[in-house]
Amino acid sequence: MRQARDQHAPLAPTPPGAAEEFVAAIEAATGGASPAAFGDPMDAARVKEAFDLLLLSERPDRGLEVLVRSRVMEAVLPEAAAMVGFGEGVRHKDVWTHTRKVVRQSPPRPDVRWAALLHDIGKVPTRRFEPDGQVHFIGHAEVGARMFDRIARRLPFPEASRERVRFLIAAHLRASAYEEDWTDAAVRRFAREADEALADLLDLSRADITSRHAEKVRRGLLQIDLLARRVEEVTAADAKLPPLPTGLGTALMAGLGLAAGPGLGRLMRALSAEVDAGRLEARREHAYYVEVAGKSGELLALTDEGSAR
Repeated sequence: MRQARDQHAPLAPTPPGAAEEFVAAIEAATGGASPAAFGDPMDAARVKEAFDLLLLSERPDRGLEVLVRSRVMEAVLPEAAAMVGFGEGVRHKDVWTHTRKVVRQSPPRPDVRWAALLHDIGKVPTRRFEPDGQVHFIGHAEVGARMFDRIARRLPFPEASRERVRFLIAAHLRASAYEEDWTDAAVRRFAREADEALADLLDLSRADITSRHAEKVRRGLLQIDLLARRVEEVTAADAKLPPLPTGLGTALMAGLGLAAGPGLGRLMRALSAEVDAGRLEARREHAYYVEVAGKSGELLALTDEGSAR
């Protein structure tokens, strides 16, 4: 029952004066007159429209502060309001101050700006203080993505936008985890999972670097640029070369005692699919694939003539 209610969660009525505060927020963000007026109380579609206008402005951080001071943010987007002052005076940076910087630094594309605003909402419920003084937010990206699901039930995000914003929130830490010793398979898997959202994810990751230390910012941006370059290189190589090395069929027959025929073809296609899925590395030596196939009953079963599909 609870799940059914959540799927149709209505937006709570906006407080009196919310429309005027949204107009003021957009004017603060644009440095000029608001391009829209809103009726009071505002419905979910108008709230989403107002946020879109604000987030795509030149100084969205200023407009967000207007919504916070007027307490409209608390009424319409409590997940974001919960970040205000969260971390101030304790052992980690203030999450709201960081969030406003990320929004401002991110490129003015709707999905990226929404993800920038919401990427750290999961930090509030996941914060843990350790005895040694360290602070952890384990799993905050995944928790934040689930919190966004509830937001998307209240505000009318188009389906494609909803899926992309959710992915960006869930994946916003992945690019910053890049190390130069990542294998090509790991880079390929990263690019495949990001798919059409790759540019958005890399841009969000760049915007997420808000350190006051210039050298730390430089190193962080460099790592993301190196990852982007690796993705280009691996993608270009994959476009030119087949995933499996030439002569593998002969090696499989010799190493596993197989005969040429449909069964061998099924095994080759299955190995290629495993490479595409990132579970096997591409273009390795023959022995690598022979060993994998020889240890997998599922793959060997494909060579039986009775397994044709």
